Amino acid sequence: MKTSLIAILAALFCSTSWGAATITIVNGDQPGVGFNDATPVMPVGGNTGVTLGVQRLNAFQAAASLWGQTLDSSVPIRVLATWDALPCTDTAAVLGSAGALEVFADFPGAPQPNAWYGKAQTNKLLGFDADPEVPDVRARFNLNLGQPGCFSGSPFYLGLDNQHGANTDLVTVLLHEFAHGLGFQTYTDDETGEMLAGVPSIWDYFLLDSSTGKVWKDMSDAERAASAIKSGKLVWNGVQVTAAAQVVLRAGTPLLSVLTPADVAGVYQIGAADFGPRLNSPGLTGEVMPVVDTPPDLGLACAPLGALNARAVRGKIALIDRGLCTFVVKVRHVQDAGAIGVIIVDNAAGAPPPALGGVDPSIVIPAVRITLEDGLALKAAIAKRTRMRSGMFANLGLNLAVRAGTDALGRMLMYAPRPNQPGSSVSHYDVSAAPNQLMEPAINADLRHAVKPPEDLTLPLLKDIGW
Repeated sequence: MKTSLIAILAALFCSTSWGAATITIVNGDQPGVGFNDATPVMPVGGNTGVTLGVQRLNAFQAAASLWGQTLDSSVPIRVLATWDALPCTDTAAVLGSAGALEVFADFPGAPQPNAWYGKAQTNKLLGFDADPEVPDVRARFNLNLGQPGCFSGSPFYLGLDNQHGANTDLVTVLLHEFAHGLGFQTYTDDETGEMLAGVPSIWDYFLLDSSTGKVWKDMSDAERAASAIKSGKLVWNGVQVTAAAQVVLRAGTPLLSVLTPADVAGVYQIGAADFGPRLNSPGLTGEVMPVVDTPPDLGLACAPLGALNARAVRGKIALIDRGLCTFVVKVRHVQDAGAIGVIIVDNAAGAPPPALGGVDPSIVIPAVRITLEDGLALKAAIAKRTRMRSGMFANLGLNLAVRAGTDALGRMLMYAPRPNQPGSSVSHYDVSAAPNQLMEPAINADLRHAVKPPEDLTLPLLKDIGW
């Protein structure tokens, strides 16, 4: 059984073979565009092409080389690629996209019955091309990056040495997008939870909601849609990734641990501050006290605290609200009042909580952000406090037993933001992974040209699904 996911364009072929797999770049560009752009350029970073089009193709072939050395397939993998005008502004841009052109289920020898596999993986498992007329992967990349209005002045870096500076490294983006086309994606709709033609993706056999104990293949559409926005609760339940994460990821996950009262005790996701001391182990434990809504303080700590609030937070972890002024201003005011740490409650619904940005070398106490939902729960739990005591004790620190980017059982967290982000949700690793991983939803500047341990966890996931 098969389904075509996207129309095929006319193409010219350029093929290169390396290692255990052959990667063929299928040039779908019109004359003078993309790969066919004859604009003269100087060699850069080991890319010796003398035209813009040739340098683009060389970067594609470098990414194909790395994946070709990594994968095991006797069937050539064909990537139909074009350079297109993708959505872009000076502050946000779609760098590229890629996915399988066709998917197949219940083919002879399929490792898992009743599961969709992308075409490249299907061919590898069959040992021949299931549909020779159709390329395996469709890829598009942003033609206008660096032009006015589209990351103006910051085009793709076309060098092969990853020395991209402030620009976006094309080879890294290609490695990421090729991985999607090779199977690092679900074909189930993560917004509606609807499975393609009623059949789960092989991906859905490994995607686990730790709050319910169900994998996606066993859920209803509504359950899958709800699971896709459970940040910190959606995990990859594959043995290859779980084992490799213990090698690749750094020990220590920044967390807020509420110790008492019992009705809200537990571990909460946080966004750590870019300023002040880094969270450590055993961390900072203290009583939590809110900055209350009494004039002139208004709960936001945007001005020096009045006498009552200063007395309440002295020697405590201050709980304050986001809004009206910068994070560093808030934290400096409660620090001046004698607080030993800060929890900032977001003012808009959503998860995971982002980091706290800002710079202030004078700040010497730790600060974190929590979600609006979690903040409301903590506030409700201490609504009947006394003026100087809340009875809520918490720890801000690193849990060294948990790798950065996994849950307490060592399973890799998947990207499940609230609200849903179509094109990013579910089919990426969570942004809490450290060091940064290739298959996070945004390309980070510190990534290496790597797809496997000890640097990266992309290949282990592909192995989990049968590569």
